[in-house]
Amino acid sequence: MNIFDWQQTTLFFATLLLLIKPFGTFMVRVYQGERTFFSPLLRPCENVLYRLCRIESTDEMDWRRYALAMLLFNLVCFLALFTMLLSQQLLPLNPQQVPAFSWQLALNTAVSFTTNTNWQNYGGESTASYFTQMVGFTLHNFVSAATGMAVAIAVIRGFVRRRTQALGNFWVDMVRTILYILLPIALIATMLLISQGVIQNFSPATSVTLLEASREVHIPMGPVASQEAIKELGTNGGGFFNANSAHPFENPTPLTNFLEILLILLIPAGLTYTFGLMAGNTRQGWGLFSVMLFLLIVSFAALHWAETVGNPQVTALGVQAGNLEGKEVRFGLAGSSLFAVATTATSCGAINTMHDSLTPLGGMVPLSLILTGEVVFGGVGSGLYTMLAFAVIAVFVSGLMIGRTPEYLGKKIEVREIWMAMLTILTAGVTVLLLSGVAMFVPAAVASMANPSAHGLSEVLYAFASMANNNGSAFAGLNGNNNFYNLLGAFAMLAGRYIPAVAVLAMAGSLAEKKYIPPSLGTLPTDRAPFITWLLLVILIVGALTFFPALALGPVVEYLTMTGGN
Repeated sequence: MNIFDWQQTTLFFATLLLLIKPFGTFMVRVYQGERTFFSPLLRPCENVLYRLCRIESTDEMDWRRYALAMLLFNLVCFLALFTMLLSQQLLPLNPQQVPAFSWQLALNTAVSFTTNTNWQNYGGESTASYFTQMVGFTLHNFVSAATGMAVAIAVIRGFVRRRTQALGNFWVDMVRTILYILLPIALIATMLLISQGVIQNFSPATSVTLLEASREVHIPMGPVASQEAIKELGTNGGGFFNANSAHPFENPTPLTNFLEILLILLIPAGLTYTFGLMAGNTRQGWGLFSVMLFLLIVSFAALHWAETVGNPQVTALGVQAGNLEGKEVRFGLAGSSLFAVATTATSCGAINTMHDSLTPLGGMVPLSLILTGEVVFGGVGSGLYTMLAFAVIAVFVSGLMIGRTPEYLGKKIEVREIWMAMLTILTAGVTVLLLSGVAMFVPAAVASMANPSAHGLSEVLYAFASMANNNGSAFAGLNGNNNFYNLLGAFAMLAGRYIPAVAVLAMAGSLAEKKYIPPSLGTLPTDRAPFITWLLLVILIVGALTFFPALALGPVVEYLTMTGGN
């Protein structure tokens, strides 16, 4: 890396570290109903919402009621968006007169935005009206992100509460998440993005004549900045334009690139400190954060190295700039690599680089980050509760290995917790492998692959990994807008979102009912370096055992083919 790349990367991680403690503390105060600097303005709004919706804020739910409320709310959100997509030609703010979605594409898209995946089998500027983008997609970016955060907070309560079935109130957690966290930060981020040139208007597409080519081109317009802010903050990832954050109207400058990466990681990183603070031991939160940060930095280094080395056959021709194919030169290799690992380490899915154009080993890095369940910070809420499921597995296995009592945060880990943790961790992986295998035998799915052999397998594997893990990014060479990928992709997104969420709530409900066991000589300290290292190894072992054969047949074979001169 050159000196600018070093400075940019160092400044980013320093900024992230400085924000974790104050932001994590702020979220604790929000979810515990304490006064914050937004309270004078927002507390009256919160109370009005409770009265209008007939929500009793002091009425807490057990895990079953909490899960049912979450599922019913998401079902209503899905139906509303599905209906909107089927009738968008009749709705206002449609200056381009774009027609309705087909029912298969509408189903996939509605599931996608409801599950916080934002997988897009369509071009936003040519397929979705401004009304759909604002009222449909942007609104779902808020509520789907809030859903994940609400579940994460309920899970934390399950770990820290004793002798109770109460995990909080889903509706209260949702209202507070949106009012106090997502809306204010998204509003500030929108203003910052507009100041840097991200567009925000309702104008129809503009036609201009190029001076050099003397030909007319179409320039799309729209309310972009507002969607851009929440798509990154909520780790949603759905781009207003088909090129996503590689488009200069979504991400015009190195400063917006820096800001968007920071927005992607802000909430997932801050939630680790929130967990430690609510658990009464901030070292627990810092331990989880250190595992996530280590994996993120290693992934960034590996991706940057692979793209710097590039293709040896191209290098042999005298080109020494590394692999710049599919990247925006205004961000460079460091800005592109950092964005790529941030967006796939979380469930964001926004891109400023075409992942299909990465080198084989470079492309394996974001693919591997998705396949690990996106616990390297992960999605807002979902990353934390998946990491906690890994922690439960790590505690149980280490207890078996060294003969210590399997306890985590003073709660004994038993069979029920292990089953729920395994369901949380393995659901997406099993879904990915099964559906990828099916795609290799279905003619319509094979015909959708623009590239043959190992790279085509990587495209299919990446697609189902992205959908099942609720990421939304894609290798560009796969045509996903057909019945096979629209329908099976919708199934993958639903399974990857709701099975782990319900399972982890069930685990939290079981833990909340247990008594607190004080630490003893037989207790494994979970806030020390040995356990943190063990947790890291468990994540890597589970990922390797599950996905190494698939990765070996895809990116590894492609790399060996490339270095072999083919």
